[in-house]
Amino acid sequence: MLVLLGMDAYVYLALQRSMRTHKWKHFLVILYFVAVCMGYIGFYFLYTTFMLKPLQVNLVQNLFIGFFFSFFGFKLLLILFFLSEDLVRLLKLVFLFLLNLFRTEKVTQTKNGRRNFIRQTGLIVASIPFASMLFGITRGKYNFKVNQVKLSLKNLPKAFSGYKIVQISDIHAGSFDNRDAIQEGIEMVNQQNADLILFTGDLVNNDSREILPFIEDFKKLSAPDGIFSILGNHDYGDYKKWDSEQDKKDNMQLLYDYQKELGFTLLNNENATVRKGDDEIGIYGVENWGNPPFPRKGDLDVALKGLETAGFKILMTHDPTHWNKKAVAHPVHFDLTLSGHTHGMQLGIEIPGFKWSPIKYVYPQWAGLYEKEGQLLYVNRGFGFLGFPGRVGIWPEITVFELERKE
Repeated sequence: MLVLLGMDAYVYLALQRSMRTHKWKHFLVILYFVAVCMGYIGFYFLYTTFMLKPLQVNLVQNLFIGFFFSFFGFKLLLILFFLSEDLVRLLKLVFLFLLNLFRTEKVTQTKNGRRNFIRQTGLIVASIPFASMLFGITRGKYNFKVNQVKLSLKNLPKAFSGYKIVQISDIHAGSFDNRDAIQEGIEMVNQQNADLILFTGDLVNNDSREILPFIEDFKKLSAPDGIFSILGNHDYGDYKKWDSEQDKKDNMQLLYDYQKELGFTLLNNENATVRKGDDEIGIYGVENWGNPPFPRKGDLDVALKGLETAGFKILMTHDPTHWNKKAVAHPVHFDLTLSGHTHGMQLGIEIPGFKWSPIKYVYPQWAGLYEKEGQLLYVNRGFGFLGFPGRVGIWPEITVFELERKE
């Protein structure tokens, strides 16, 4: 709170200096005060959401929380500009002080328009991401994109050439505030007419009951060869304080029951086979495995048992760290690995030929297709959202893989 108050005081004083002669001065001061109040309401909702872990966050709470994040980023950028201007002014004052020590005729600092120019530039620059984030919390979080990925694979059995798989990941049901938008996203999945649907974890945020309002919607997902799923780090209930260990175990059992009710076949360090005539592909699903503090329950050796010799293998592992640190080096070759987890940080830039998000400095493989030692990884950007209730530049993703046999 002290940091937030300090930021607000600094920005307010800097803006006041810039608006001394502005005809809309009083209106802009009131506008800033209203924005500050809205930001603190958002901070309150964020804090209580983090502490109380509600089953569902409503639209009003999400809007205020999103405004807090947007306004915080706006102020942070302004402060960077204002600090640079204040630093230049301080250095000038020091220089003039030292200069006047050795002169009989005193030199004073001349006024110029550069300070106002810096402040105005800061306002313009900070307004761009601010407006983008406001779009992200109102429209961007449900701006579902279908990404078509064609893969040419030499190990693929002939019968599976032309086979279509849809991947979705990171539903985070407790964050949703618009059921109609979710239904549209589910309909988009079904419109792809996939042979198989693979869900790569994080059905909920903290509590398995979060999925209850959306069970009938997600039950509409369908594919001829079924829907396979795995667990993500949020599915274990580790981020919620339970009254007893038994309550946490009951929550876990509820998740298993809900997955079954949804029609998902959950693979907990297990495997399954998809057949076409005499040909088959192996689907391997592991529990979450990531860098601490994320749980490390995934076990490739256990998941492989009974299906070690499948000619073509698809691995489902929630955290791409597992692929990077374990799967690639494993003696068994996985042709294609599907992950999620990163959400692409829900914020970044993706244009043809260029892709960037701050999350890349934490996860080397954070969104899209990667290759290492002849093995492919695809990191899905996520269906839902968490924390910041929006998306900017990194849109919710439905991935469609069309597999072709490479001769």
